[in-house]
Amino acid sequence: MNEPIKIDIWSDVACPWCYIGKRKLENAIQEFSAQRTQTPIEVEYHSYLLNPDMPVDYEGSQTDYLVENKGMPADQVVMMTERLKGIAASVGLNYDMEHMHMTNTVLAHQLLQYAKTQGKQVQMKERIMSAHFVEALHVGRIDVLAQLAADVGLDRAEVTRVLQSGEFLPAFNADVEQAKAYGITGVPFFVIDGKYGVSGAQNSDVFVGAFNQILEERAS
Repeated sequence: MNEPIKIDIWSDVACPWCYIGKRKLENAIQEFSAQRTQTPIEVEYHSYLLNPDMPVDYEGSQTDYLVENKGMPADQVVMMTERLKGIAASVGLNYDMEHMHMTNTVLAHQLLQYAKTQGKQVQMKERIMSAHFVEALHVGRIDVLAQLAADVGLDRAEVTRVLQSGEFLPAFNADVEQAKAYGITGVPFFVIDGKYGVSGAQNSDVFVGAFNQILEERAS
């Protein structure tokens, strides 16, 4: 079997473009793997915090937050949100932006760090992002995160203990610092095979092209 292609992804579970980018990458992996069956692809997620000052229980909608904290006109936010929902729908994601809970995601990132040690990070990432964007669940609370963890086969009591203890906070901070060292200022950001950086929710053909380029370089 050929050496795997490793993809390191910096993203935030509360970033709508990150979920769209995740789907586009998955489509690319499926397309590539159908042609290059001997080359596996490994994915690892890394923490990035878009809104460090966001409270766990923000009283308001995404529109409220963008208007009040980012100074954006309300009508512009509404137009942007509708466009975003349309793009999400094009990759099979039914965003519920009207009921979505704006929340701090540090605990969610700690759960993803723990899930990585249990071999469940990819499943956990999908479950949290679906809960946040599609199901409009409150992913800033330990009880909700523990249930989501149980949904992917992790132990609810152990997850509760881990999140209460903060033992994976250093791993979260290390990812954030690594993003700064790389000069990452926006997400999603993909590092492919440790050498190519791809910024934003690019179309699947961009990723497939990068995968094939890597194989060509290896062959030469």
